[in-house]
Amino acid sequence: MLVGSADMSSFSMSTSTAIDLVRRLSTQRATKDLFLEEEILRLFDLMRTRLLRYSVSFGISVQDGEDIVQETFLALFHHLQRERCDDNLHGWLFRVTHNLSLKQRLRILREPAGVDACEVERFDPNPNPEESILFGERYARLQSVLQALPLEDQLCLRLRNEGLRYREIAKIVGISLGSVSASLSRSLARLEQVDLR
Repeated sequence: MLVGSADMSSFSMSTSTAIDLVRRLSTQRATKDLFLEEEILRLFDLMRTRLLRYSVSFGISVQDGEDIVQETFLALFHHLQRERCDDNLHGWLFRVTHNLSLKQRLRILREPAGVDACEVERFDPNPNPEESILFGERYARLQSVLQALPLEDQLCLRLRNEGLRYREIAKIVGISLGSVSASLSRSLARLEQVDLR
């Protein structure tokens, strides 16, 4: 009988210790998650506009782009919560935004024809009428060249415009470093050629 009661007391003590340990770990995890959440919110404030602009460049609505940016940061939270690699979060954010935007674009293309999802916004700094016409013609020419580029070239150009390095662009788009270089050279040459006219 004495042995049984000793076993029982050590069992209840170890259960009590385990419960205390779980509580401490839970508190530590909550503190870590709070810190992580604050860091992600700071990163969100820094990157939101750039990621939204990139997402919308796929021809999706601003509202869908905002949803994608939010999904991207939610994925980032889960990614970091699992203590996965955080070496290049800048490239990682663009890669996730890229993939989610492609999925949304495919959904839009599968839907029946309706409202045009990609409306071009005109920049109007209130110049005089002649400048407005010249600017509008130039913008339309460059926009038509940009739209005529293959999708891969458009993506490379937009990612480079966002400040990503060639290596990051290659990883995001899924092409070789040489292909990124050739794509950007081709695209810039076409845009420059049209702009000189």
